[in-house]
Amino acid sequence: MKHSHSLAVVFAAGLATAGAANAQDMYKSGVGGLYTGLNYTFANLDIGSSDADVGTLSAKAGVMATPFLGFEARAGFGVDDDRIGAVDVSLDNFFGGYATFNLANESPITPYAILGFTRVELEAEGPFTTATEDDSDVSYGVGLNMEFASNVSGNLEYMRYYDDDDVTVDGLGLGVQFNF
Repeated sequence: MKHSHSLAVVFAAGLATAGAANAQDMYKSGVGGLYTGLNYTFANLDIGSSDADVGTLSAKAGVMATPFLGFEARAGFGVDDDRIGAVDVSLDNFFGGYATFNLANESPITPYAILGFTRVELEAEGPFTTATEDDSDVSYGVGLNMEFASNVSGNLEYMRYYDDDDVTVDGLGLGVQFNF
């Protein structure tokens, strides 16, 4: 009985020490785990019965409030358009705010889920007219962050940015993240 009590005390002390070391790394900037990053996203626009593949470049800035919860803002613009028949289709720009739910662990790979809101501006330009759609929607996705160095990581992410009756915007993003 006395032996199991001693083991419990040693185990609790070990957990407290590991938690303090992890918190010290996460909060080394004094504000929380601040980060910025850049992503290239291969986006697919489903427009009615047609679809277009476009590319976007985006930047993000965020903070890890805890090892399991983060908040970030993103903004991006289209860098590669597509053509459907005689119509040029593009994702002109987007921005949003998100919460990330991270599965913190000891490996260099951290899986996460993301949930938030995105405002997108889509454009379709034909020979005689131009149409735009500017709207916002709930966004969600999943991804993986992989640590390359102590303050640099890469990420792979799938995200549903926008889903309306006639238009859906999905993206597969690759990026780099810098932690402060």
